[in-house]
Amino acid sequence: MDDGSMRYFQGFRCHYNDVLGPTKGGIRFHPQVTRAEIQALALWMTIKCAVLDLPFGGAKGGVVVQPKELSPMELERLSRAYMRSMADFIGPDSDIPAPDIYTNSMVMGWMVDEYEAIKRVRAPAVITGKPIALGGSRGREEATGRGAYLCIREVAARHNWQPDKIRVAIQGFGIAAYHVARLLQKDGYNIVAISDSKGGIYSDKGFNIDSLWEEKQNSKQVRAVYCEQSVCELVEHVEISNDELLALDVDLLIPAAIEGVIGLHNCDSIRAKTIVEVANGPVRSEAEASLAERGLTIVPDVLVNAGGVTVSYFEWVQNRSGYPWSLGRVREELEARMTTAVHETFRIAESEQRTLRNAAYVLALRRIGQAVQAHGTKEYFQNGDAQNSA
Repeated sequence: MDDGSMRYFQGFRCHYNDVLGPTKGGIRFHPQVTRAEIQALALWMTIKCAVLDLPFGGAKGGVVVQPKELSPMELERLSRAYMRSMADFIGPDSDIPAPDIYTNSMVMGWMVDEYEAIKRVRAPAVITGKPIALGGSRGREEATGRGAYLCIREVAARHNWQPDKIRVAIQGFGIAAYHVARLLQKDGYNIVAISDSKGGIYSDKGFNIDSLWEEKQNSKQVRAVYCEQSVCELVEHVEISNDELLALDVDLLIPAAIEGVIGLHNCDSIRAKTIVEVANGPVRSEAEASLAERGLTIVPDVLVNAGGVTVSYFEWVQNRSGYPWSLGRVREELEARMTTAVHETFRIAESEQRTLRNAAYVLALRRIGQAVQAHGTKEYFQNGDAQNSA
């Protein structure tokens, strides 16, 4: 610590499954990190990578710490200490971390530097989500939100939505929520409600997303303003709670904050016809059946927010080849991947009468299963197929 004392923090890294390739997953710094949480998130990453047909397995890491209590120097020393502990467990061909809750591109830069010092090699591909100057990819910051937007665009095409008639409420206003809101508004959608952890705002006329984001960066709160250059003025609105936002009469509800916000305690109050999960696990499993019975469409997190890991894959590819991509190419490749994954998920859901979440898991597990079978299964060898094929 800065005062010369020594503190110890518990850290984790889980490789859940590497059948499809090196494991991939973020590192989070949070006081409530647990081993069980890290394992569950690593499972989710396994499914996400398989749904998007990426050559990665699933991993996750974390440190039990309140990063807001650390100075910048203490945060750097903690980041480097984590990498020293994990250097033999991580590598461009084995496990590639990325940023997560309370970690960012600078933290990733420190970790890459520490890894390279330990291994005495240049290895930018060991971590993704780095600063562009250190080998990061263009388009990484917007990737999760843009991926979610691409999913919504495909859903809109299937439901013949007219964007200017679709009312949208978004719970959460982090970087992913901002980008999906910005892109939806650009297409003509009416964003009538936005919230953060302190509460939300509602206006039937909608909000200017860029103005809200600018104010959020300056004041650290969601305020109903419209800005022209440096001049902002308050616009007519109603202050609401996060629970009230979830219960609004809107066409599209986007939970983009934390997990478990929709459960048995409030699922009866949900009036949106479509829920798109930008956050991890915002709809609890016990509530999903009730929502499905009422005809709600839930587009699952393992598909919706996979844009981040997809562009992380692109960053890894760029680092391995030593050739950076343009922003246009990143966006083009992301659109192709996301659109294909959405079409495949809908195809399984429609042909096999499954929910979209179930269909996404079926798609992922089939791909993982095919990789297992390609190595030869117990049944393959017991039935003598190996001799016949030879």
